[in-house]
Amino acid sequence: MIGDWILGVGGKNLGSAYRKCILLMKVTEKLTFQDYWEDARFSLKKPCRNGSNVMMLGDNIYHKNGDGNWIQEDSHHSNADGSENLFNLGRDTGDSEQVLVSNFFFYFGDQAVTVDLDSVSYFSGPGYKKIDLATSNAGKELIESTYKSYKSDLNCIISDPCQFMDSHQRVDQVTNKIS
Repeated sequence: MIGDWILGVGGKNLGSAYRKCILLMKVTEKLTFQDYWEDARFSLKKPCRNGSNVMMLGDNIYHKNGDGNWIQEDSHHSNADGSENLFNLGRDTGDSEQVLVSNFFFYFGDQAVTVDLDSVSYFSGPGYKKIDLATSNAGKELIESTYKSYKSDLNCIISDPCQFMDSHQRVDQVTNKIS
């Protein structure tokens, strides 16, 4: 997993970002959700629902209590009243207890860039496509051309996240709707 490339691709509900590259990152670290929660480097990624748009969208939302049970912080993935959304909790934590971290990334957000997905070998996962560099020359070319075109933006947020102005709302993974 460390050293793998992750290609974040916009889904149908993202309009103009559909099938475009929202982020491209090389995995440089793997943490458990608990380690992510406890690591001071990521404390600003904890959500604050009465904060700025950036603070509301923090993704450091899962950790465990002393009994080993999951806690889902009041976030864009919880219910409107702040209680745990069990479907989102299960979807987000069910297959893995790993958080993938990168210090080598491009984040395009709502300025997502067009990529030729049909030419790239990739594996589907929840919300991402993983380029298999071992079998994909097109994947290597995509990474090289992205780096060449955007190298001055390495490790920068190039644009706000898609649907950033909806940060005060909640996402329901069952319906894939924001409300």
